[in-house]
Amino acid sequence: MATSTEILVEQRQAPRVLYRDLKIVYDGMANVVDKRSPDLSTSGMFINTPHPYPTGAQIRLRFDLLRTGINVEAMGNVRYCLLGIGVGVQFVNLPEYARAAIEKELEEIKNEEVRS
Repeated sequence: MATSTEILVEQRQAPRVLYRDLKIVYDGMANVVDKRSPDLSTSGMFINTPHPYPTGAQIRLRFDLLRTGINVEAMGNVRYCLLGIGVGVQFVNLPEYARAAIEKELEEIKNEEVRS
């Protein structure tokens, strides 16, 4: 029988990249998350935060990609919340520049792994 963590991993449809300097805005309240996380893709991200956001909440996100430094601004819906750990967010209408930047980061990671 699969654990909840294994089920979440199996549902992922896109590879992940690193981001930094994440800012979340929800209901007029800003929350800055000063952590790097390896869990960002063109479809969404997992945010390590002790702040519980309700499932279905729409949040505004701003973060910098680790390799290129490109600033991404996006809207997302909270898909699930793991209390005290973080939230899974699915992007809503991710801007094309952001999608392209995340894909570029993924390509760079893939190229680095091939060279190693």
